[in-house]
Amino acid sequence: MNHANQDFIRPGFETRPLPDFPDALSDWSRQEAEALARTEGLIPTEEHWRAVRTLQALYARHDEPSVSVRQLHDALNEEFRAQGGIKHLYILFPQGPVAQGCLLAGLQPPSGTQDKGFGSAV
Repeated sequence: MNHANQDFIRPGFETRPLPDFPDALSDWSRQEAEALARTEGLIPTEEHWRAVRTLQALYARHDEPSVSVRQLHDALNEEFRAQGGIKHLYILFPQGPVAQGCLLAGLQPPSGTQDKGFGSAV
């Protein structure tokens, strides 16, 4: 996913220029995300941060309520295709790449992503 062109950031979506996370929300920090990851039982690697950047970029370009689980799933699958796609991401994010990825990215996951009533998280 190309983050170089910030012209497509949606209006009202406040980001701050973090070199490694160009689409991060203005109140997001990697340090807080790392602490949150530990509470989730994760030890973040560069692959985790790559997923976070992918999610942040997609949210920055869409109205938050209109981002669907399918869009997030497809974007992550495409970004990690060479490593095995979404199957690989379930190794990184055992509670679901969209649910845990959004959590670490400081984003509100789409409704239904954390509903464990269906047997798994997205």
